[in-house]
Amino acid sequence: MLRTRTKQQEPDTAELFTAAYREFAGPLTGYLRARGVDDPEGVTQDVFLALYPRLADAHGGMPGIRTLLFTIAHARTVDHHRATARRPLHVEYDPDGDRRTVESAEDQVVAARSSAVAALATLEDDHRDVLALRIVADLPLEETARVMGRSVGAVKQLQRRALIALRGRVAEEVLV
Repeated sequence: MLRTRTKQQEPDTAELFTAAYREFAGPLTGYLRARGVDDPEGVTQDVFLALYPRLADAHGGMPGIRTLLFTIAHARTVDHHRATARRPLHVEYDPDGDRRTVESAEDQVVAARSSAVAALATLEDDHRDVLALRIVADLPLEETARVMGRSVGAVKQLQRRALIALRGRVAEEVLV
């Protein structure tokens, strides 16, 4: 015949938990710290929170509770290291050590504008005038012809010659 424990013989769960915390919290925190867990005190609390609902099922008295605690702690340590391995390495940005340089869009536009103005400056006056009126000012052929005092056909021909000359100047700059 099996004997059943009476209520007086069975230790209270809260008392058992308190006794386990007092006895094993220090060694458990030391174990977690030695295993390289970032927040050993926090993980210790998590381990004890995981222990509490399982205390009723624990067998073997305090040695059994110690085994259960360290089993939970070991699983949390493995989880911690797996999560750390998946997490990208965080490195603070050091602007002085950064050797990469990229011109801003504004710098690129200013440089392009400067090279375009320099290329236009190498053209003859008529060529520069026709390109400035047709491309920069975006005037139609008829208005450009009126401004320059030439026929529409003459402006077309002048623009074609100006673009050919400009293309030649730009090609020379690229090759240099």
